[in-house]
Amino acid sequence: MKDIKTLGELKTSGYQSKSIKDELRDNLIENIKNKVTTFEGIHGYENTVIPELERAILSRHNINLLGLRGQAKTRLARMMVKLLDEYIPVVEGSEINDDPLQPMSRYAKELIAEKGDNTPITWLHRDERFAEKLATPDVTVADIIGDVDPIKAANLKLSYADDRVIHFGMIPRANRCIFVINELPDLQARIQVALFNILQEGDIQIRGFKLRLPLDMQFVFTANPEDYTNRGSIVTPLKDRIGSQILTHYPATVDIARTITSQEANLDERQADSVYVPDLARDLLEQISFEARDSEYVDVKSGVSARMSITAFQNLLSTAERRALVSGDTNTSVRLSDFIGIIPAITGKVELVYEGEQEGADFVANTLIENAIKTLFPKYFPKIEKLEKQGEETPYDTLISWFFNGDGFELLDDFNDATYKAKLDEVTPLDALIADYQPDIDPKDVYFEKEFILWGLTQFNKLSKYRFSEGLQFKDPYGSYINGL
Repeated sequence: MKDIKTLGELKTSGYQSKSIKDELRDNLIENIKNKVTTFEGIHGYENTVIPELERAILSRHNINLLGLRGQAKTRLARMMVKLLDEYIPVVEGSEINDDPLQPMSRYAKELIAEKGDNTPITWLHRDERFAEKLATPDVTVADIIGDVDPIKAANLKLSYADDRVIHFGMIPRANRCIFVINELPDLQARIQVALFNILQEGDIQIRGFKLRLPLDMQFVFTANPEDYTNRGSIVTPLKDRIGSQILTHYPATVDIARTITSQEANLDERQADSVYVPDLARDLLEQISFEARDSEYVDVKSGVSARMSITAFQNLLSTAERRALVSGDTNTSVRLSDFIGIIPAITGKVELVYEGEQEGADFVANTLIENAIKTLFPKYFPKIEKLEKQGEETPYDTLISWFFNGDGFELLDDFNDATYKAKLDEVTPLDALIADYQPDIDPKDVYFEKEFILWGLTQFNKLSKYRFSEGLQFKDPYGSYINGL
């Protein structure tokens, strides 16, 4: 088809014009029949968002994706481009991608009237059929719809009453394309009103011109529920004209969140090769986001973006990499104490409520890390509260006694790997706990889990943990006090 250069050749080829919504629908039907995954790389939506989105496409609806930040709304919209035909014909020189078989602009109609079957055509690839606009308060009707262009009028020596002086905005120029407006509630109400006719009748109105352009477009809007109260709202008649509103959500499980983070982290190959990440460390990193979404210090309405886990994972590996470079190790493994390096990624990604502001962002970030450890600890080792209620000896007695009879235990941040491991090996009761409750553990994960036990016991007040400039100190919370007496 791409070899066809004129309108006559296009007619001879038997090409049939098709609306963009029919393109999307027909290609989606083929994908579903052939078991082809359309929205590849979108995880956690297989049984929720994606079926609803596919139903909306089959219904030829304009779509509003409603959800908190970091829920892949824009990515879903961009991936709809895959459902378009690879190429479509366009009248050469048309500002609004006129279909040669169904021209609608004055330029295209006059050109076809003049040249007939010799009218030149070009081919537009589907990757060029996507337009996106971030809704901001300064957007005008002229920006998105169009306005009179006095410079064009002067150059062409035309009256302002001639429709050839119109400068088309973003939406007409995106005719036969997918057009996305992000953060729709931020668009001023009077601008939203300008979209009414486009969504319902498919035409536009510019100034006083008697102009009717039946635009062929697929609209996708994204919106954040928070915007409805904090910054603006979607006017009711506009919502009424949007065919399907689809609610997005955060990952339901840690496993799904891990998959997303691994996919999106875009690590440097050297970093990925030199830093080993224990399985538990990956779970712990994702659990922090789950804790943040339930935290009393974090604004739930604002949400906690999946980008927090992604940037935190990047910081975690960079912390381990920097430590290895400083200590001279060629390869290293992530340590639990390296999680101190993800605090900047957390503080920049969560919106705090009043109580959180009072405590401070660093305190909240540390609390989220500690809460994540406390949540995961019973999944790997015996639950401490339950054992205490039974009044029996606990598996941790030997370990706690080790600290009670000692002077404390320090893990410095700049320890090289050999020193770090030797230091943890001094705490001999840790070996028995690992052997009893994690017998199938990967040998490369052992030292992370040893440190995890120490951190876990501090969360249940069995040990105390102190952070100082060079590293961490673990002590028995009562032994040092009794010895002092």
